[in-house]
Amino acid sequence: MRCVEIAEAGGPEQLVIVERDIPVPGPRQIVIKVQAAGVNYPDVLQRQGLYEVPPGASDIPGLEVAGTVHSIGSGVTHLATGDPICALTPGGGYSEYALAPIEQCLPLPKNLSAVEAASLLEVYFTIWFNLAMQGNLLSAKSLLVHGGNGGIGSATIQLASCLGVDTYTTAGSEKSCEFCVGLGAKRVIDYRKEDFVDVILEETDGTGVDIVLDIVGGSYFQRNMECLAQKGRLINLYFLQGSKIEVDMMPVLKKSLTITGSLLRPQPLSTKSEIASGILNTVWPLLESGKINTVIDRTFPLAEASDAHKLMEAGGLSGKIVLLVD
Repeated sequence: MRCVEIAEAGGPEQLVIVERDIPVPGPRQIVIKVQAAGVNYPDVLQRQGLYEVPPGASDIPGLEVAGTVHSIGSGVTHLATGDPICALTPGGGYSEYALAPIEQCLPLPKNLSAVEAASLLEVYFTIWFNLAMQGNLLSAKSLLVHGGNGGIGSATIQLASCLGVDTYTTAGSEKSCEFCVGLGAKRVIDYRKEDFVDVILEETDGTGVDIVLDIVGGSYFQRNMECLAQKGRLINLYFLQGSKIEVDMMPVLKKSLTITGSLLRPQPLSTKSEIASGILNTVWPLLESGKINTVIDRTFPLAEASDAHKLMEAGGLSGKIVLLVD
């Protein structure tokens, strides 16, 4: 099979096409004939040598794919060769064939293509685990998500809005702000011109929001706490501005705040099975009814994975990047 290998840690040019053997499924695993693979920021970090591959996982980048079932391991009884499928992979997605545990596989949502489905798994597994299971999204009335034009942000805006949560977001250009409004954000904050803490406190009559979902870190950490309501939850997915800061933690005591975060990839299969169940029961019906839409910025052939990474690092995306494998 053809796949994309990281020659050595470095820039996008280190992504090269090579040939490897097609993987063989073990117990409760399937091999997927990949039609499309999503591109995510952890892939960039892995290429840079900043994201450690878990023991036993493929060194090939790529954490989400869609296609058809190619082969089935023992203990898998509800799938057959040729069935359409999408999956969160433990790595190996930038390839013509990818291995996935059955706990991380879901049927393609009705009326969605493989390209659309390949943009869903990493985002919604991340959102559901962090927002629903750790952040108690289903009981929240309001939420702030930073970077609403990206993959995580655009999905969060749509899901939270569909669930009746007042959703605020930050963005950095007029185009991005308009894009987020179209997704259903109640208020989009242009962080170049406005202070998001001031806007959130004004919009919420001084009470703040129930949840902040952040990928920025750095100076945002203190400011995120300032715009949280009593018993608010700060959920950190990454720290683009850095993870080491000096911070006044007194708001945690005054407001009874919860600060949490996670890496999805190291979670046990039992947790990922629980996440998949929540997605199938709540998110998939919203996708199939058209209440939530997939948001894809650009597609690239598998052989142009390096160009896909260049675009991701340049920023300013409106949605996801997907590699076309067929």
